[in-house]
Amino acid sequence: MAPSGTTSTAVLAQLQRRSADPNRRILFTGATIVTMDADLGVLHDADLLVEGDTITAIGTGLDRDGAVVVEATGTILTPGFVDTHRHAWQTQLRRIMPDVDDLGAYVMSTLAGHATAYRPQDMYIGTRLAALTAIDSGITCMLDFSHNSRTPQHSDAAVQALVDTGIRGVHASMGPHFGDWDKQWPGDLARLKERYFASDDRMLTLRLAALATGEIAGPALAYGPELARIAKELGIGVSVDAVFGTSSSAAIAEWEKGGLLCADLTLIHATGLTSEAWKAIGGSGTSIALAPTSEAQIGLETAIPAIDEALSVGVRPGLSIDVEVALASDMFTQMRALHAIQRMRAVNAVYRTGRQPTRITTHDVLDFATLQGARTNGLADVTGSLTPGKKADLLVIQAEDLNNMPLNDPIGTVVLGSDTRNISAVLINGQPRKWNGQVLDVDLPALREEVHASRAHVLTTLA
Repeated sequence: MAPSGTTSTAVLAQLQRRSADPNRRILFTGATIVTMDADLGVLHDADLLVEGDTITAIGTGLDRDGAVVVEATGTILTPGFVDTHRHAWQTQLRRIMPDVDDLGAYVMSTLAGHATAYRPQDMYIGTRLAALTAIDSGITCMLDFSHNSRTPQHSDAAVQALVDTGIRGVHASMGPHFGDWDKQWPGDLARLKERYFASDDRMLTLRLAALATGEIAGPALAYGPELARIAKELGIGVSVDAVFGTSSSAAIAEWEKGGLLCADLTLIHATGLTSEAWKAIGGSGTSIALAPTSEAQIGLETAIPAIDEALSVGVRPGLSIDVEVALASDMFTQMRALHAIQRMRAVNAVYRTGRQPTRITTHDVLDFATLQGARTNGLADVTGSLTPGKKADLLVIQAEDLNNMPLNDPIGTVVLGSDTRNISAVLINGQPRKWNGQVLDVDLPALREEVHASRAHVLTTLA
């Protein structure tokens, strides 16, 4: 598949003409396919067939009959990345505080300040911008930890933004930390589920979002028996943010006693936890979402991503972006940061001892960014690997671009060599969302105008 030219444009036109056909066949041919499926591994000069919204076959010499053929020689096909935690509503405030020194400064500036000025339309604009940026950088599934739900209309706007971009969206709903709000959460979750999450196509998933303790914003937002009961009654998962240090460790011990640790629960960050807390997590099937640049750059608790602690109890974590007010937007950055930090720690820990360090690999971090992210979001049976029967959430990465050629190790090329410019195509649920290097169906000048106007409203309201 050429990065530009008539072939790519013509193929896109064919795909768009048949977009409503539930039996549309797309055949990618001649690619290096990094499946992230333990049984399939990496295939060279191989084909991948999509029928409708589903991957149906991977191999060589697949039947071309009736298919739109995408010549993919010189490319790497991978699963789309999965973001397990991003506060998408903040996106019009990107890098407004790039050198923030600690969590308290972020909380007071963003959550106690800017958040209070948000209208529903600002929620929509921020969330839509985040989702489009995610698609552009190869993230096909994003959990939006939407903790500024001041009214039902704020929640509706955030969910609608996910719908309108076509991303596989996970809306994790929580009430605001500070300021006036309708106190409709968590009661409004039932309405949200009925209105937006009744479909069985798994394009949208609802979760309850909460904090680990009441230290930041009081006990009403803290995970415990009541919120666990509500989530169980609604049949939804729970994502818990701000899991740090001794207070969160004590909370985890209480959750273990109450039977609240489970596979439907995700703990975010998990820095500075005690060994007892980690044993409880590992023994319960609870998942972990790391935010490698957030932990290190903002300095959350120990400032060290808890990768070794998670792996030591058998938990393979998902990865996440967290807050764009201070951090990068893409998964390549998260993978590289975690890869470098863990390997630095591993070598440093045994420096001059003669022992061998235990280092994670590029395969590990790509697994965290894809399959483990999907598992963390409760969607491992839907996405996260290129496996026949799963939905067609995939990336086409140019392996012969200037910064990638020649292709030697495909996983190393994806993790250490590639970036957003090398992603020539993104499919989500079998639909092209980026093609020929451009995100589709976006009026960029109009979006830019909306983003700037929204940012001006938020900043001038608080001036």
